[in-house]
Amino acid sequence: MSQELFHEFDPVSAKQWKQKIQADLKGASYEEVITPTAEGIDIKPFYHKDTDGVTHQIKSPTNWLISEEISAQALAEKDTDPSAKGTEHYTLRFTEDCAEITRLLKKLPEDFPVHITVKTDPKNLHEALKNNLHQHLSISFDPIAQLAYSGNWFNNQAEDFNALVEHLQHDYATLEVDFRGYHEAGATITQQLAYLLAHTNEYFNVFEQHKKEFKSLKLVVKTAIGGNYFFEIAKHKAIRLLLNTLSKEYGIALSLNIIAAPGKRNKTLYDYNTNMLRTTTECMSAVLGGADVLCNRPYDNMYHEPNEFGDRIARNQLLILKHESYFNAVENPADGAYYIETLTHQLSENALDIFKQIEQGGGFLKQLAEGVIQRKIKEQASKEQKAFDQQEKVLVGTNKFENKEDQMHQKIEKHPFLTSKSRKTLIEPIIQRRLAEKLEQERLNAETSA
Repeated sequence: MSQELFHEFDPVSAKQWKQKIQADLKGASYEEVITPTAEGIDIKPFYHKDTDGVTHQIKSPTNWLISEEISAQALAEKDTDPSAKGTEHYTLRFTEDCAEITRLLKKLPEDFPVHITVKTDPKNLHEALKNNLHQHLSISFDPIAQLAYSGNWFNNQAEDFNALVEHLQHDYATLEVDFRGYHEAGATITQQLAYLLAHTNEYFNVFEQHKKEFKSLKLVVKTAIGGNYFFEIAKHKAIRLLLNTLSKEYGIALSLNIIAAPGKRNKTLYDYNTNMLRTTTECMSAVLGGADVLCNRPYDNMYHEPNEFGDRIARNQLLILKHESYFNAVENPADGAYYIETLTHQLSENALDIFKQIEQGGGFLKQLAEGVIQRKIKEQASKEQKAFDQQEKVLVGTNKFENKEDQMHQKIEKHPFLTSKSRKTLIEPIIQRRLAEKLEQERLNAETSA
């Protein structure tokens, strides 16, 4: 029988807490301990049910899966049952060889979950898999992400949307919204959530234009996890809150699956072991926020080709969280935390405001074509880069507390920096760049010239 805790103590009101804080400040202003953020949200020194009693009925998954993002070639080279090493899910990058995909799926247990993201019209893949017995397979297609991040459609808007509507008629079909690139380019969490809504809303509009009624829909959302721990918990809770709200407006019963992975933006080439600390806390925040699938980023993938050691460390981080830290043992663990609930509410409200502005401006696709979305992301990325350059935003081991003896030029196996290729694009693509790139290039140049 449950028993209420601390009932013998007198409750302390928000007013009493504030008075105590002001007394402890010894004459300093209470406003000095309120922290402004890029999200337009001021962090208060305490949160209380009297003033912050917002609650959201956001049902988190009862379990989360340990995933690996893998190419068809890498999967072909694996000869063991993935579950033997603790992997519970694969996020597969599609190649155009449909016969190869079907052959690879036969290597896996029929009940092993696999998600395939298609980078072309999935018609041929559906045909190849029509007699497939794999029970937990999903195939997704996201032409708007292709446009936003590359500057071009797969074919053209009409053909891509026709292919999407046709795709959703098949078995295994899911709709995908990959909004990781907005984070990687430097958008705030509020902007990311607003663009996620606007991105998804464009698809819902397409369904109405094609007179296709989806009473229910499977949606896969791919999210990049940032380093702002509590805000990222709130972000993942807000994803469910916002998308469920949007889908209800269209009369769609949404089955939402969030695949989360640490973002690249705050990862570093120098003092690369620090990336393990970053990815651990980032994965923790996604789990607490309600992600369904976690796909960790190897600490060395900035400069190393994929390797078994890096993959094993990334996988083991998640195994420790799940089986030793019991992050899978509690449902909805962030419920009732006034700070997180308030952040979720504020992020959602701010994102809704931006979403409404986008819709008033003609919608997401129109604002991408006009460069409005790109400009707003670049403005925010410029502010963040300036804060990093001035050591106001710290990446330990890179722009502060760096090891001057750390040498990297002989360890690099692949190019760790953004490369630009001259090509014709329909729109300006959203450029994804790590914060530390400029500083790292300067250090590498100094190494090689020494």
